[in-house]
Amino acid sequence: MRNGGLWRRLAVALAALVATTLVAAGCGTIGGANNAGGGEKKGTTQASGSGEGKTIKIGWIPWDEDVVTTHLWKQALEKKGYKVEMVQLDPGPLFAGLARGDIDMFLDTWLPTTHGTYWKQYGNKLEDLGVWYDNATLGITVPNYVKDVKTIADLKAKSGEFGGKITGIEAGAGLTSTTEKKVMPAYGLDNYKLVKSSTPAMLTELQKAIKAKKPIVVTLWRPHWAYAKLPIHDLKDPKGTLGKGEQLHVVGRKDFGKDFPEVKKWVADFKMNDQQLGTLEDEALNKNKGNEAKGVSDWSKKNADFVDGLTK
Repeated sequence: MRNGGLWRRLAVALAALVATTLVAAGCGTIGGANNAGGGEKKGTTQASGSGEGKTIKIGWIPWDEDVVTTHLWKQALEKKGYKVEMVQLDPGPLFAGLARGDIDMFLDTWLPTTHGTYWKQYGNKLEDLGVWYDNATLGITVPNYVKDVKTIADLKAKSGEFGGKITGIEAGAGLTSTTEKKVMPAYGLDNYKLVKSSTPAMLTELQKAIKAKKPIVVTLWRPHWAYAKLPIHDLKDPKGTLGKGEQLHVVGRKDFGKDFPEVKKWVADFKMNDQQLGTLEDEALNKNKGNEAKGVSDWSKKNADFVDGLTK
């Protein structure tokens, strides 16, 4: 997730406007079946194993957690003999494809809010296969060495310490709007300015401040690799201005469990915590940028017990 929950909801709403057109044109594939990030050689599918060459089409959207978990499951299922096709779509066509049975599985359904409209529209034609992450939230975040600020309310008296600045991300992001229109007014942070930049610029400023051990407050969200890589924590939000958390579900097409009973069991048992997901994203999206499949493979070698447990 790069732009916060509300931005996602905006993106979802916009996608819904074009979904009908794309669906009417066929599958609505953007980029079609592909390897999403390159690096994987074709023809590596193993025909042996319980999958016996059965094909599973996994729909995906280019959100960080979906990129890495889709590659993770592609590689795990291929080891069991399944042939896996990754199909990139916008959320609207993706859910429509699931409902028609053109797509078998999608790993990054945010409920109850972000993808709630699609679930309401198509839920009776889909299977909810389980929740694998339940801590998707927005945050106002500081380094751990900032000891005297524990809640967002504490910021007001510390404006001088932080230079009167909250380092934000893109101007159009939902997280930016939430911070500016809800968080800051609710806590009386009129002595702060939300500096809008970009996600990479915010992360650069955060890492520079941590290296120099200087106070900084930024807007961030979970899941994100920064929580695993950097010594940071979210400030408490007693007024609930950042909204409630969401869960990330695996969703399958109708009769998915009937057609792929062992995969249904495996994904129902699938869980990732912040440390696991954060290190996976860091390995795939930072250390192997542009070659995410290799990054996931490298992470899997370091976490063999976890990966082996996916299909037991």
